[in-house]
Amino acid sequence: MAIKSLLDYVNQGLFYKAVVEDGSDIIFIVDYKGNILYHNPSVEDTLGHAPDSLIGKNFFDYIKPSTLKSFKSEFKKSISKPYDESIEFRFLCKDNSFRYLEFNSINLKHKGGVEGLILDCRDITQRKKDAEELLRAQKAKEQFLANMSHEIRTPINGISGMVNLISEANSEKDKKQYLNAIKNSTESLKVIINDILDLSVIESGKLKFEKIGFNIRYQLGAVLDTFLYQSKEKGIELNYSIEPEADQVLLGDPARLNQILINLISNAVKFTHVGEIRIDVNLLKKKNNIKYIQFRISDTGVGIPAEKIHHIFDSFTQADASVTRRYGGTGLGLTIVKELIELQKGTIQVESQENQGTIFTFMIPYEEGDTADLVHPKSSKKFSETLKHSLKDLRVLLIEDNDINRLYAINILKKWNCIVDGAENGFIGVEKLKSGEYDIILMDVQMPIMDGYEATRTIRKMLETPKNKIPIIALTANAIKGDIDKCKAVGMNDYLSKPFHPEALFKVITKYIGVEKKSVESYIKEQAQQTKLTNLDYLRSVCDGDLNFMNDMVQTFITNTPVAINELQKASDKSDWDQVSKLVHKLKPSITFVGLEKARTIVKKIEESSKENTGTDQIPGKVNELSSLVQKALSELRIAMENKFK
Repeated sequence: MAIKSLLDYVNQGLFYKAVVEDGSDIIFIVDYKGNILYHNPSVEDTLGHAPDSLIGKNFFDYIKPSTLKSFKSEFKKSISKPYDESIEFRFLCKDNSFRYLEFNSINLKHKGGVEGLILDCRDITQRKKDAEELLRAQKAKEQFLANMSHEIRTPINGISGMVNLISEANSEKDKKQYLNAIKNSTESLKVIINDILDLSVIESGKLKFEKIGFNIRYQLGAVLDTFLYQSKEKGIELNYSIEPEADQVLLGDPARLNQILINLISNAVKFTHVGEIRIDVNLLKKKNNIKYIQFRISDTGVGIPAEKIHHIFDSFTQADASVTRRYGGTGLGLTIVKELIELQKGTIQVESQENQGTIFTFMIPYEEGDTADLVHPKSSKKFSETLKHSLKDLRVLLIEDNDINRLYAINILKKWNCIVDGAENGFIGVEKLKSGEYDIILMDVQMPIMDGYEATRTIRKMLETPKNKIPIIALTANAIKGDIDKCKAVGMNDYLSKPFHPEALFKVITKYIGVEKKSVESYIKEQAQQTKLTNLDYLRSVCDGDLNFMNDMVQTFITNTPVAINELQKASDKSDWDQVSKLVHKLKPSITFVGLEKARTIVKKIEESSKENTGTDQIPGKVNELSSLVQKALSELRIAMENKFK
């Protein structure tokens, strides 16, 4: 019979085929003893059993044995009810695996007077997996929050206690000791905060990587310097090697490389109590102008249990809960490391044997660069002088409710000769802006009475030009995507994460106030002339004014001296004083050529001590001092070459 209406469709029972026979739900009809009298074809799609293949079998034979007793109890309850719902069970598939199902039942005795149940079953395997993963993540976060509570409270309690002791201290020595303790506690807090913020920025997709010139030997050397004291204190060796093919100028983000290395080496130092930590760097392969650089950090530490190693890169995870109690930490470090490497198209692997040690191997592709690409950091003292010079008379309105944060920012700005006006909340800040003249506003986000968002909206919408166009920089402790977007949505120009470093504050301010770069650069040049380490007058006279000859001589110094210093440091670390004497003697002529007078004095002392084998305990410190001087001299000489020795 042709179907002309929906009523015809219903009367002919065609909905039965659409809902039961072709539906995605699995339908069973079973008697009260569990015997299967009917099932629809969906058992094949979900469970792998052929159509009609389960008819005549017993439902209970397919229930996971360990859960059968509880399932029979629920089944019995369903027999006593007209309807039942959301009964979970695990059913045997054709491939001998078990899938999670859930049934809603209709009792036919209450409908047609016959003893049987219609079981409408749905596959909930994925839902159960999601729930288990959610539970695991929830437990990990709970553990993380418990760790954080302890990690944050410890330095805060330390700071609080030291402040009380300082107020009662009489001697300068005690005060210095307490201040150092406070500084260490604040550094611990910063590590925790930075880990959380770094992960938030990475997950928001807002992280950007620099592409500047750097040298791995210099980067790795600077990182290892920070661990020398800890490693010597624990009596473990800290060694490294760099393959010549990898020891070149590369283009990439050296700050993020430092972050990766610091995290991995820090873990190695933390978990190694005897033996050696070794860092090996080599060129894995080269393709066109891309160098694939491999870093291998190995230690002889406590190792990672086999059952934990697969979760070592998970957020909020540590190899063992006891790790936090014994060593501290957020459990975020390796997550951040993995993300930073993979965002740079790299890879990382870990191998470990418990009580024998761990090896982390990672690879990052970098473009080839040359000497001209190198970025030379300025000294912090010179930088401070530059800030003072470039921000003089800048009118700043600082809107911040926290007394300590306000005091910190005001003192930094006043050191730079800015004219600073403070306000405790957004309402007071807006009123001050109405009656005063300012060049820039630093605006806290979370404040009483009127917060930073509302204050910014008021300034942008209610005030007249030019005051409604003034640059507003958000000061926020929540540098995550949602907060950053909200800041910009209400009209703020930029944001700065708290706690902030003076250089970061300077950088964000100068984006919006139009500092004359020429005057800053000329000032830096002027300061550099006054503090130069090298003097090329002698070389100039030897070369008789031949700039090409001078260039070759200086380039030779730049190329060879870092290698010589590195060999010198190795010999010093091994207490091989005879080798130290030979190496330092070879350095004397080149140091004389570039007029590095301060280094000449140090070289002389090292040579005398190593030759006569007296005062050798002072040699490592002198070698480090020489290395620092040479690094600064190299920067000067590169600039001199760029300026053609003018």
